Amino acid sequence: MSTLPRFYPIFDSAAWVLRALPLGARFIQLRVKDQPLNVVRAEIRAAKGLCREHDATLVVNDYWQIALEEGCDWVHLGQEDLDTADVDALRAAGIKLGLSTHDHAELDRALAFSPDYVALGPVYPTILKKMKWHEQGLDRVTEWKRLIGDIPLVAIGGMTVERAPGVFEAGADIVSVVTDITLNQSPEARMGQWVEACV
Repeated sequence: MSTLPRFYPIFDSAAWVLRALPLGARFIQLRVKDQPLNVVRAEIRAAKGLCREHDATLVVNDYWQIALEEGCDWVHLGQEDLDTADVDALRAAGIKLGLSTHDHAELDRALAFSPDYVALGPVYPTILKKMKWHEQGLDRVTEWKRLIGDIPLVAIGGMTVERAPGVFEAGADIVSVVTDITLNQSPEARMGQWVEACV
């Protein structure tokens, strides 16, 4: 049974983190893209401080070296990131690790690193980024949970509040969401719905 929060939003700035924390988000990924390293570091530092104030957990996407230097607790890595990341250094610093997977070969690779969660996506079609993988579907969620056992399973891709119950029922421990919040006309109201759906 996963002890991690079931609601796992992903944001691209500390400003979004600030909006989410008062509404009950307690496990948040910061995914900053296409910014100079000094900007990335500033965003990570700000988000980390905000999460500490609210007793929440920040997960840093991709920038594992900055996360290491800034004393962060979690890093999320994609498969390409694993090619260059110093996982031993992250582990030595006590940093927990979440890893993306899309197929069986990637899952096997991820499990070799003893991750603290495994992410599967996209479960549904996503507009967030172009991917070579088609939607995985709920059967794949169930299969992944069976294969990884007690490791928390994060489902990502095309997530909505309405789809969340079925995803949990299929075996996901955590649902990660991006555009259903950030593109919503009322992001705060939507986050409140997410928090309720993931109790």
